[in-house]
Amino acid sequence: MREKINKIYRDESCAPPWARIDTVMFDMDGTLLDLHFDNYFWQEFLPRAWARSRNMDAREASELLQGRYTELRGTLNWYCLDFWADELQLDITLLKHEVKHKIAIRPNVTDLLDRLRRLDKRVLLITNAHPDSLNLKLEHTGLGRYFHRTISSHQLQLAKENHGFWSALLKMEHYDPVRTLLIDDSLPVLQQARREGIRYLYGIHQPDSRQDPELIDEFPQIVDFEHIMPAGGRPGRPDQEGEPTP
Repeated sequence: MREKINKIYRDESCAPPWARIDTVMFDMDGTLLDLHFDNYFWQEFLPRAWARSRNMDAREASELLQGRYTELRGTLNWYCLDFWADELQLDITLLKHEVKHKIAIRPNVTDLLDRLRRLDKRVLLITNAHPDSLNLKLEHTGLGRYFHRTISSHQLQLAKENHGFWSALLKMEHYDPVRTLLIDDSLPVLQQARREGIRYLYGIHQPDSRQDPELIDEFPQIVDFEHIMPAGGRPGRPDQEGEPTP
C-alpha cells in the first residue's frame, strides 16, 4: 500500500496547482512536526505525571484523562495548556519542556518552506497549539523563520475545526480562499475549511511516524513533502521577516 501511495504522489498531476496559489497555510503538529511528540506527551507522559502528583494508580489516571479528552476533543480547551494546568494542577508547559527532545520535524519540511518563500508565496503557520506550546516548538526546531506569520487559534478564541474560524481568520490575516492551500492532518479541520471556502486542501498520510497511516478519501494525502515540491524560485534563504509572531 505504501509503495502504491508513494508512486501516486510522485505524479506531478497530484501536486497542488502552484501557479493558482498565493497563500499556503500549514498546520504544525502532525503536519510539519511528527505527531509522536504530542501523542507520547498526552497519552503516556502526562498521565504518569498526574498519577504521581495524586498518588494515584497510573492506569486509573490514564482512564480518567481519556474520558476528559473525549469530552473536550474539538474544543479550544482541548488544546489549551492553561485549561489543563488548572484542571490537573500541574505545570503543563514545564512538563512539555522535559520531553522536548522528542519534537521532530517531518522529512523535507524545510526544503518545501524554503522553496515556497523563494516563489514569493505567503507562508503561514495556523495552529491549534497553545502559544506556550507553539513557542516551545518553534524555538526547538527553528521553523519560525520560514513563516511570514504564525497564528494560534487561541488568538481567535476558536479551534480551527469550529464554525467561523476561517472567516474570523480573514479579519486577522487577509487571504483569498480560492487562491489558498491548507495542509493539515486533521479531517475535521479540512472539512471546516472547505465549508468556509478554502479551495485547495491536503491531508497527511501518516501524522505520527510510529502509528499506522490515517487513510481518508475526501482529500488528497501527502506521504512526503518531496512529492509536492514546486519547481523554481529565487536563490537565497528566508529573511528575518519570517520571525515567529505568536
